[in-house]
Parts: sequence; C-alpha cells; structure tokens
Amino acid sequence: EYWLNGQEVSRMTDDELARVRNREIGFVFQTFNLLPRATALENVELPLVYAGLSGKARRDRARAALERVGLGNRVDHRPNEMSGGQRQRVAIARALVNEPSILLADEPTGNLDSKNGEAVMELLKELHDDGATICMVTHDPRYARHAERTIHLFDGQVVRDEDARKAHELEESGFDVSH
Repeated sequence: EYWLNGQEVSRMTDDELARVRNREIGFVFQTFNLLPRATALENVELPLVYAGLSGKARRDRARAALERVGLGNRVDHRPNEMSGGQRQRVAIARALVNEPSILLADEPTGNLDSKNGEAVMELLKELHDDGATICMVTHDPRYARHAERTIHLFDGQVVRDEDARKAHELEESGFDVSH
C-alpha cells in the first residue's frame, strides 16, 4: 500500500495518479527541462495548465512562484537569456507552483557553480522550513550535508541510512563517520 495525504495512491487509476503527480509532487531536474521557446513565466505556468487553472490565475501564481525564487524581474526571459542558476530557479518555481507536499530533486545543483549551488540549497532549505518534504539525489557531500536524513545507495541497494544531523555533529567533534 502507498498512501499520500490520506489517499491510497496504490489503488488509483492512471488519471488519478496523473492528478496526484501534478498537484502533490514537484519535480526538479538536473538539466532543468525548460521549454526553450517559452518565457520563464510560461515555463512555470505549465503545471497549472494541466491543473486546469484559468489564464489569469496561472499567471498570478507563476509570477508569485518566480518572485519567491528571486526572479520576479526575469518573467519575460527565455532560458537562453538566463544563467544556469537562474534556469534552475525557474525549474524550482515550476516545481513548487502547485504547492506540492513533496519535492523530488534530481541533482538540482549538478549543472551549477558552487555559488549558485549554495543558493539553490538555501532555497530548498526555505521550502523545507515552510513544510515541504524534499527528497534530493546528490553525489556531492557538500550538498548532502544539508539533509536531515541521508540514505546511501550502492548498485540500487540501501547500504546505509543515517540521521545526518547526528553524523554531522559527530564529524564536527572529530569522529570518523565515513564507515
């Protein structure tokens, strides 16, 4: 069984599952997956089209999401007119525009320099502090340190599941927690 927000997802039809994915789960991809000919605003509006919102409601919510990620002044820019960090923030705005309960982030810092990577991690922390569940895949220990819980995989199998905050505290005390 799989339950999400009181609904048994494992018994849903394909259409019901599509609605759950659209409304309850936000996706942030390493390669941004933005539509190249669409503006930032249009890219962020896309999930709202599938949710059935009117044009004005879509634009208002998309603008608010772009403001939230610090891009209120870039709504009319296309992806090729933005930096990698700005494109990733557009992708995050698109992922959060439906106010999902869960945000799945696949290497959200993978194509960014360290400054923009830290900015994205700070934004994800703010979203988590506001109540979103963030599930992030990363190979970079700098960004894994931001997590409360870290699950290590090897060849698709869980090899370690740890309370990351306790591990960080031990590490700062001088203990080797790598094994």
